[in-house]
Amino acid sequence: MSRHLLITGGAGFIAGNLVHHWCAAHPQDRLVVLDALTYAGNRATIEPLIQARQVTFVEGDIADRALVDRLLADHEISHLAHLAAESHVDRSISSPGAFLATNVTGSFTLLEAFRAHWQRAGEPEHWRYLHVSTDEVFGSLEPGDPPFSETTAYGPRSPYAASKAASDHLARAWQHTYGLPVIVSNCSNNYGPYHFPEKLIPLTLINILLGRPIPVYGDGSNVRDWLYVADHCRALERILLAGTPGRTYCIGGRNEVANLDLVHLLCDLMDELAPDLPRRPSRELITFVADRPGHDRRYAIDASRIEAELGWQPEVSVEQGLRRTVAWYLANRCWWEPLLSAEYAGYLAGQYGAALGI
Repeated sequence: MSRHLLITGGAGFIAGNLVHHWCAAHPQDRLVVLDALTYAGNRATIEPLIQARQVTFVEGDIADRALVDRLLADHEISHLAHLAAESHVDRSISSPGAFLATNVTGSFTLLEAFRAHWQRAGEPEHWRYLHVSTDEVFGSLEPGDPPFSETTAYGPRSPYAASKAASDHLARAWQHTYGLPVIVSNCSNNYGPYHFPEKLIPLTLINILLGRPIPVYGDGSNVRDWLYVADHCRALERILLAGTPGRTYCIGGRNEVANLDLVHLLCDLMDELAPDLPRRPSRELITFVADRPGHDRRYAIDASRIEAELGWQPEVSVEQGLRRTVAWYLANRCWWEPLLSAEYAGYLAGQYGAALGI
């Protein structure tokens, strides 16, 4: 049976990869993308699919109730994957208002619109609403603490994490109160193709190619669990197709790496794979900068539930995923070079100060 799937934020990083994955895996489905094309949304990510008429693209805000109502009705949406979000912690510290508007108010608008659409259709049991969130809602772990799981208490510590925690609670409340077929997922740090350059991995790769300093917060000892985006897309697919409404699924890569170690791996891969670098070895570009305010020490995910219930496991190790990511950025300068605008350069300069030399 074909599905009519709406993916919000589909011109962004994770959602854009999900659009590509879904079109390849389920060509019989009708796929609609809603994206506001803010600074991190890039239509070029999915433009080939739009031109091939595999995807219907709509530019718009998830907080625009009238627009969302029309999309759900006109395209007879039965499944919704909500990934649209303001997502960069650094930007949430300097401009938290946008995170509340999109992540909280926008999520509320989507839930209400989907609830009305679902009720008008007679509350079909097979419909699904997938709310995609982050492990940052759980707070921070110390080195010896067990990983986050679905039963971990929430303890958000940044404006971004707080806004995502609020939207998670809304999604669960709408499921519990109205019976809406909502499923929540919380993932660890993603990486891979189409990642906006402000994030650690693409920022490091691009700065190496440009011969610029590589900023590393503090002493680089903060630890993250890295999840290759293709593995995450397979998990989201399994949840949409086989997940149980009312359940939460934590998705992790089982790849805990300290930030400085990750940067070292990237530098060594660039030295191996990238021709004509402005400076070698790339590790000489590493520059330690003042730590982020309230920087969480460690994130880690226990993905046992999704592994046991839905048969999903991560397939890509961090070494394999980084090699694939480096190769993609080297082969796709036409995607990321247009994103290095004067505004973006100014943002980086303000974020990391004189250390970047811009």
